[in-house]
Amino acid sequence: MATATTQAQELITCDLNCVKPVQQFCNSCQVGLCEDCINKHVKSLKSMKHDIVPFTKRTVQLVFPQCTSHSHQRCEAHCQKCDVPVCIKCLTGSHKGHDVVDMADIIARKRENIKRETEEIESSIIPKNKSYDADVEKKISKSKVHYSDLEKEAKDKRKKWHLEVDNIFDKLESLIQSLRDHEITILKSSQSQLRSQNSSMTQTVQENKEILKSNNVSNVNHYKSKLTEFRGIPQVPDVMSPSLKTNTVQGRELSLELGEYRATLTQTTLSLPSLTDEVLYLSVKELLKEAKVIANIPTNVEELRRVACVGSDRAWMNGRDKMIRCVDVHGTVQDTVTSTCPVYPNDLTVNRQGQLIYSDGRNSNVNIVRHGKTETLITTPEGWKPVGLCCTRSGDILVSMVTTDKSHHKIVCYQGQRVTQEVDKDEHGNPIYQGGEWKMLVTENKNGDIVVSNIKAATVVVVDRRGKVRFQYNDKPPGGQEVFSPRNIVTDSMGHIIVADVGNACLHILDQNGQFIKCVNNCGLNDGPVGLSVDSEGRLWVGLYKSGEVKVIQYMK
Repeated sequence: MATATTQAQELITCDLNCVKPVQQFCNSCQVGLCEDCINKHVKSLKSMKHDIVPFTKRTVQLVFPQCTSHSHQRCEAHCQKCDVPVCIKCLTGSHKGHDVVDMADIIARKRENIKRETEEIESSIIPKNKSYDADVEKKISKSKVHYSDLEKEAKDKRKKWHLEVDNIFDKLESLIQSLRDHEITILKSSQSQLRSQNSSMTQTVQENKEILKSNNVSNVNHYKSKLTEFRGIPQVPDVMSPSLKTNTVQGRELSLELGEYRATLTQTTLSLPSLTDEVLYLSVKELLKEAKVIANIPTNVEELRRVACVGSDRAWMNGRDKMIRCVDVHGTVQDTVTSTCPVYPNDLTVNRQGQLIYSDGRNSNVNIVRHGKTETLITTPEGWKPVGLCCTRSGDILVSMVTTDKSHHKIVCYQGQRVTQEVDKDEHGNPIYQGGEWKMLVTENKNGDIVVSNIKAATVVVVDRRGKVRFQYNDKPPGGQEVFSPRNIVTDSMGHIIVADVGNACLHILDQNGQFIKCVNNCGLNDGPVGLSVDSEGRLWVGLYKSGEVKVIQYMK
């Protein structure tokens, strides 16, 4: 039985999808054949010469591609001038006098490169990827434990408070769950990217090994390296988990704070054992009665269009040329990037790692600048060009797009290079955004809303995280003489929506439900507020189109 099994395992069958045992071998094509398939093989490649010998007398050699110009000829050389495989007859014909290289030498070099790359992926990059994956898993576990402890701590403190403040703790627990879900979503998104890349690398290693085993020249010659892509292992985000802060002055005051949420309870008189009915919900920041300019930054940028803050003291900005400049609050140029755009970038944004990202509409891609080098991050679908950009809190990228004929606009959410959501039609199938020549800019609010400045329609359009329209805004400011002319749009830590109105030379501040709060029109914005960004200290950086000046405006306490 063992002998029979061994013989069955060693049986070599015909290569032409045939189960019969191999008896002959075509040295020219490097395929094993049974007696019945010899004629079939010869007829299928009748233009080629076939050296068919008994299988035991086969010669293992490279299979060169068939010449497309000369029958019965295989291309054993490569024309350097024309970059095509050539046969011996080609060298005395249309490729006479051209520099040629032996195809076998080319294949040998490429095999060696494939071998080296495969070894690096397998021995170095995959283990590093798995190490990062394990680190994310630990952070997820730590986050779950941390937020579980927060919930227990909140419930313990709740027993010490009066039943009249149950609503405070209901909101607190909801906030903890929201923060936990947000944080774990960020970490799982990073983990998903790592695992996706690891899967792709493992598959590439397997494919490369199959190529190395193959004698087919075309397989080796068509090999495309992915090594640069695999070396760029996604960074694991550092998450800052908030702590629950509480303070108790027996008989007088109770307070708790989690992030930007704070609640304080005060007792009216020491002689009464009960608490007052008044519960104060205090925001960490409040709007100033009058906004004030704290810095005027000369940039020398002609026709300044976009501003994207990095931290608290500098921002990337661009005008009507290819150059993107990083300028600090003193007006000193800290860095420059020459974009790939034929004219100028459509929009700029900065991710959580502080890396510059810009949209190149003419070339239909979104690029990222890492260590001074520009890489393509996203290529938009055929017929669509990227315009506005926003890096979300979860690490995704929102891209507003327009068709090449400018008839349709839509918002696309990318997780890496994978599309996770598209927003373009309402529940009745009607377009949400008006098409046209003007660009459409996008941002995200803290509640997950997608906020769009639809310049053609002169309207701010806000949809929820599911893509359902919540509201639209297109009002003049109080005392405004011109129609609402929205340009750039941002949101802040309190959920305010701030819109640059170039026609009325002011900024509109709305709450997250679209209700007008106030207008900033006292800060000298007459040169056209177009660029708009919020720095890490909550100040607005407003770029003026005509003068190229950037004004840093404080509008919250």
